Amino acid sequence: MTADFPRSAPVAERSAVTQAVILAGGQGSRLRPYTDDRPKPLVEIPGTGTPILGHQLAWLASEGVTDVVISCGHLAEVLQEWLDGADLPLEVRTVVESEPLGRGGGLKFASKALPRPDEPWYATNGDIWTRFSLREMAAFHHERAAVATLALARPRIPWGAVETDRFGNVLDFIEAPPSPFLINAGLYVFAPGFRELLPDVGDHERTTFPQLARNRQLAGYQLPQGCYWRAIDTAKDLTEAAKELAAARTSD
Repeated sequence: MTADFPRSAPVAERSAVTQAVILAGGQGSRLRPYTDDRPKPLVEIPGTGTPILGHQLAWLASEGVTDVVISCGHLAEVLQEWLDGADLPLEVRTVVESEPLGRGGGLKFASKALPRPDEPWYATNGDIWTRFSLREMAAFHHERAAVATLALARPRIPWGAVETDRFGNVLDFIEAPPSPFLINAGLYVFAPGFRELLPDVGDHERTTFPQLARNRQLAGYQLPQGCYWRAIDTAKDLTEAAKELAAARTSD
């Protein structure tokens, strides 16, 4: 007779993340005039039929997230009006920064409104357009027992590059090559205790992240090859994103 030992839950189940924070309080000054009458996350990439925030909420819901807290600031009432009229795929709560707190302070402020403070959570900047498996990123975070995990992207350089040999002869011209460096993609997985490490006001990338890196508690998850990622900061980003997404739909 063999004893029945309790089985461990699969990694994906043990690492499940069901709540998230979206930072949507910035002025979006580089996206004017699009942000004159709406916050940046409500700007629509031409041809998509949905604002950035709508895309993010649909994506989070498809990845198992049930509750989202949105940190608002600039034109918060416009964002709330849009939420009130939208058919949302998950529960959304908004908090409003009465004064700018910075990204780290904004995360700390918003995370206090998460419904399950003893569970991990995602966070994303409100101007990111991407789609990949957040569940795989959460499993990566769990396997490494990290306090924080940030997504890493390798964006294309907006200029053409010139390849030369060691004698200075030009060999080739490369249009918009991928960057040789990885950058912070503005998407995170945080352990429950991460909030206490955040500044009340300021940028977590200059305070909390360096401390965690020194302690080997910060992990970096590289976005899958071929994954689309873009931060929408300027009118040019809108134009480029529209072209890229239209090309992707055509190839599909």
